[in-house]
Formats: sequence, C-alpha cells, structure tokens
Amino acid sequence: MSVFIVPDALSGGRVDATAARISGYSRSRVEALIEAGGVLLDGAVVARASQRVAGGELLELVDDAAPAGVRLSPHLADGVRIVFEDADLVVVDKPVGVTAHPSLGWEGPSVVEHLAAAGVRISTSGAAERQGIVQRLDVGTSGLMVVAKSEVAYTVLKQAFRDRTVDKTYHALVQGHPDPFEGTIEAPIARHPGSDWKMAIIEGGRHSVTHYETIEAHRSATLLRIHLETGRTHQIRVHMAAIGHPCCGDPLYGGDPVLAAWLGLVRQWLHAVRLGFTHPTSGEYVTFDSPYPDDLAHALDVVREG
Repeated sequence: MSVFIVPDALSGGRVDATAARISGYSRSRVEALIEAGGVLLDGAVVARASQRVAGGELLELVDDAAPAGVRLSPHLADGVRIVFEDADLVVVDKPVGVTAHPSLGWEGPSVVEHLAAAGVRISTSGAAERQGIVQRLDVGTSGLMVVAKSEVAYTVLKQAFRDRTVDKTYHALVQGHPDPFEGTIEAPIARHPGSDWKMAIIEGGRHSVTHYETIEAHRSATLLRIHLETGRTHQIRVHMAAIGHPCCGDPLYGGDPVLAAWLGLVRQWLHAVRLGFTHPTSGEYVTFDSPYPDDLAHALDVVREG
C-alpha cells in the first residue's frame, strides 16, 4: 500500500490524474486500481476516475500487483484459442489457469504473453504487460475476452465497457435454487477489509449490477445465464454468494467442498459464453460464443444425472 497527502496545488483535480502524478504510476494503472476498488480518499473507496480531490486528503493506493518489476516473458499458453482477429482486435477463448496479463506474484501464463509469443502485434498505450487489455477474466474463470490491437480500438473499446454497451454473458452453476428464478443483484463491491485478494459487498464500494435468469434447475444446483451491467473484480462470485448461492467449486466465496468433489471441480463453475460489441472501426455489431470446457461440461452432466 502507498499513502500520500494530496498537495493543495492539486486540489480540484481528477483523482486518476492526481494519483498518477504523485505516485509515479501510469494513468492506466491507476484506472485499473480504481476498477479493482484499490484507490481510497480519506478511507472511502473511489468509485469514479473523474472524482475530484481536495488538498490535504489522504490518498491510498492498495496495489498488490504493482508494475515495478513486472516483466513480459512471451510464451505460449496451453488451451488459449484465438476466436477472431483483424487489424484492430483479437478475441480470445481463455482457459482456466491463465491470467489476462502478468503481475507481481503470478508466475503462470497470461493472455498478453501468449499473444506476444503467437506473433500478434499489439500497438496501444499503457504498460507493456497490459497493452491492449480492455477487460479481464479471473484466472479461475474461462471464456471469451477481447484484446485491442490498435490505439483506436483500445480507446473505443475501453469507452464501450465504461458505457456498458458490451454484452458480457456468462453461465454459472450455483448451489441451490435462487428465489426468484430470475432477478437483479445491485450491491457495491470493494476489496475485502481482511484480505488483499478477496472482494466483498462494502458500503461505499463501487456500484455493481448483476442480472441473472435460470436456464436449468436441478436437485443440487442451478444453471444460470448472467449478464453483467458492470464489471467489477469477482463480481458474479461475490453477488451470487451474497444471495446464498455461491458458484459451485468456489470455496473462496462459500462453495461447498463436498459438492465440488462430487462434481469433480477444482475451480468455480463460471464461463464467459458470449461477447458482443460494436466493432470499433467497422461499426458492425459482432458476437462470439464459447462452448463449455471439459471440466465444466462434466460437472453439469453429473448434476443433470444426479
């Protein structure tokens, strides 16, 4: 954690610009920290990059993946599949065990390093280890994500995610049976006060909205279709746990280990099945779909038969 006092000379400025100026972090890194709930002003989580600061305020950056020391080491990652590529962007089907980009403390594969090793040229602003990244998937979540290749695509797609015009559809197998069968969960999310790697519903956290509907209901679990209106870290996992129906195989947020063992799961049953957005240069609306990986398909078969 880094702590600073906002100088009077910077009073009235945007929090992202101020934090970048006094910390030495890149603007894109500060934006990523804000997205993760890791920027606080006088103890309150910053919800918007455009929030204004006042001289004398205490500015905290909770950064467990600081850019210093992070190295880009291009190498292919097993299971990463390029679904679509053109001059502006690449859509990737990410397997479990692969992170979006490298960070301190992570020694496994990443999408960014895979694309570099595969010869995909990304020419956008931002730190080298996060170039082109406009969205993220948890390392334990599989499915579709888009990476920008050109600066135009990077700018347009980042804004599209901010404006919530991107269709991000997930399927999740959750414990029990949500009541009602379809609904909306609206609850603020921020970093858990007792853990740097866990999120929680926190008053004053970032506004977060999850829409869900039942696809299949079985004796021990329910298959849901989930649309994210916002895209916070661990959002689906936190929200489903909050209503008493954590993702199967997710012990971090209350998943039953006995059920997980029966289903053969070693990670949360959560998959980004569809991604839809307006292409940043052609203006055409494009959609992409991803089938369930083998481990999730097997677990669903067990639930259906059980």
